[in-house]
Amino acid sequence: MSPGHRRFFALALIMALTAAAFLLIDAASFADSVEPADEGDFGAAEARKASRMPEQWITADHSQHQILAEGNFTSGPEVTAACLTCHNQAALQIHETIHWTWLCPADPERELGKAGLTLNNFCISVPSNEPRCTSCHVGYGWSDDGFDFDDPTRVDCLVCHAQTNEETGPYLKFPAGSGNPVAEEKVFPGNGRTYFPPNWNAVAMSVGRPTRRNCGQCHFNGGGGNGVKHGDLDQSLLTPSRDLDVHMDAEGPDFDCVRCHTTESHRIAGRCYKQPAATDRRSLIDSDLITRITCESCHTDAPHEPGHKANDHTDIVACQSCHIPTFARVMPTKMFWDWSSAGRMRDGAPYKVMGDLDRPTYDTKKGDFIWEMDVVPEYFWFDGTLEYTLLTDEIDPSDVVRLNVPVGERGDPDSRIYPFKVHLGVTPYDAGNNRMAVPHLFGKDENAYWKSFDWAKAIQAGTDYIRNSYPEVMEFSGEVGFVETEYHFQITHMVAPKENSLECAACHSDESRLSELTGFYMPGRDANSLLDTIGWIAVFGSLVGVGGHGLLRMFSSKNNEEASS
Repeated sequence: MSPGHRRFFALALIMALTAAAFLLIDAASFADSVEPADEGDFGAAEARKASRMPEQWITADHSQHQILAEGNFTSGPEVTAACLTCHNQAALQIHETIHWTWLCPADPERELGKAGLTLNNFCISVPSNEPRCTSCHVGYGWSDDGFDFDDPTRVDCLVCHAQTNEETGPYLKFPAGSGNPVAEEKVFPGNGRTYFPPNWNAVAMSVGRPTRRNCGQCHFNGGGGNGVKHGDLDQSLLTPSRDLDVHMDAEGPDFDCVRCHTTESHRIAGRCYKQPAATDRRSLIDSDLITRITCESCHTDAPHEPGHKANDHTDIVACQSCHIPTFARVMPTKMFWDWSSAGRMRDGAPYKVMGDLDRPTYDTKKGDFIWEMDVVPEYFWFDGTLEYTLLTDEIDPSDVVRLNVPVGERGDPDSRIYPFKVHLGVTPYDAGNNRMAVPHLFGKDENAYWKSFDWAKAIQAGTDYIRNSYPEVMEFSGEVGFVETEYHFQITHMVAPKENSLECAACHSDESRLSELTGFYMPGRDANSLLDTIGWIAVFGSLVGVGGHGLLRMFSSKNNEEASS
């Protein structure tokens, strides 16, 4: 390096250090002149105000109702009939909801839903498997396609409202009972657990507002077990810590699900296939008539301190993307399910292999699994709706079949960058028609896969069954294949404390979490030689300007001191 270059870099270093010193002095002076922000300021205060749980007055003590105390009930429909003597519109309201029909109310074709033409890559499909699947239905007796959806006494009020304890005894549906509890003591072979008949009168007199335990009986165990389906919903949320979820923290706010999933005429706020959870992004400060299903409804669209850069992100990035850094933080979730390996026997009998996370990694009935904990989400533009592959859609088996896909794009005012769990699978399909298949899995008949372990028989039976309701489904060709699949789950629970939320560098860096989202320039992640050059010139020019200004002030101050002396 020439002497001239050395002098130049030495001068530049002196100027940079001088500029840094003056910036620190100015910053300290500014900090001293500004009072610290009170914790009650900004969006946090509004969120606390909007979501503060008032002291609830329940105007009816159901334990005092004579009809419940003296009913001598022996079945769920008898309890429901007693409920309807007062709540005479409740069953009719339930009949209009997705919890009852398992079809999206926003779909006039009645194709979207677990009871329709959609499917997944965990338990695949409900039709022909009702006795097992409908253990999570809000009704009694849905065992086949002859179920009477118009019978009001078939509504199960207790599954959502029973507040059971040691005195009342449990209220549990039998896992293979078509939504019914047992009438006599019975062991379920699938988990070895013994189920007992409910104390119907005591359970009926316990009813109240739904709790996390009520909702979690189904939603924490969706897909066949704890944490299988949703990465952000599992049994750890029954009594979560603050680190797991700041809203449901059992020793803090202790929110129940219905604090956010508000209800009108038994219609529970939430996303429904082609219908977003909410299109109104106002907060409760603007209107007290909106639902609380979005973060903005309580926290507003500017939840951080005034002037904080994060407030400029809320029209592009969903709150969940920063405030749910990982999911399945306490209990594992299933990330991969390979049905093609099912059917293997050991010594002529079905068997299971348990893995390191105390979860099965192989099951003769279901195949191979991969479970994970503390999973980093994948990110997509999302407007609140998803597109689905239906049983009637042609697929390309040479490519991964996305059984559902988030809808959204950059530039759409309704779209945000959201976190998702992406469940991978190897799933059966009709290789002759290039259509996804609906196998008959559960049952004691020889066509049930878990009885015969014959995929051709199971798919033939499942296809014949669903064609009774949807004749547009093609007849089974007889050829069985397996195809790689994806299924996307929006992540919106397990909100971490603010001190555990993502730092800026999680996205604005070379190892950005948003590396798969392209088509736009992101500072820190993307490189552009022209922009980088302009930026460095601006930085160097600023340092020179600030450093020169600092030196001038120093010399000026010194001259003034000499003149005054």
